[in-house]
Amino acid sequence: MRHIYIRGSLGLIWLAAAIVCGISGNFPMMGLYLVLAVAFLYSAYAVWKKEKNKGGE
Repeated sequence: MRHIYIRGSLGLIWLAAAIVCGISGNFPMMGLYLVLAVAFLYSAYAVWKKEKNKGGE
């Protein structure tokens, strides 16, 4: 279960980095950071969903 929190935390860090890059006007890096944020947040969600479904059976 801890790996879900780590992936989610990393996703939020990348999201914060994307916001900072967007504010400063560094749009190419903002796009990269958004892709990384979505990848980490989606992987955390997919693992959480699988764990939730496994526990419900």
